[in-house]
Amino acid sequence: MKKPAQNPFPIHILAVLAAIVLISAQTVKVGAVTCDSSELSPCASAITFGTTPTMQCCAKLTEQQPCFCQYASDPNNAQYINSANVKKTAAYCNVPAPKCAPPPSP
Repeated sequence: MKKPAQNPFPIHILAVLAAIVLISAQTVKVGAVTCDSSELSPCASAITFGTTPTMQCCAKLTEQQPCFCQYASDPNNAQYINSANVKKTAAYCNVPAPKCAPPPSP
């Protein structure tokens, strides 16, 4: 009687490899966003003048959402990010306001 072939990859190694692949895929997805405030240029008139945001603006807001706290901490962008028009634009686009940690005290 032949002995059954032994699996070269024990199940726990396969589970670890699967977990690594899933974690890597999530990291790439989040890491794919380039935080560049110029990416929000389709929202310029909505942010500056309070006009109704376009679909392209809403798509960019959604895409750039992971970057909002970074933008808010930049003195060049803070006046825009913290404006009433940004809040109005984000609400129109159903993009939740970010929950940013307060800046460290000097």
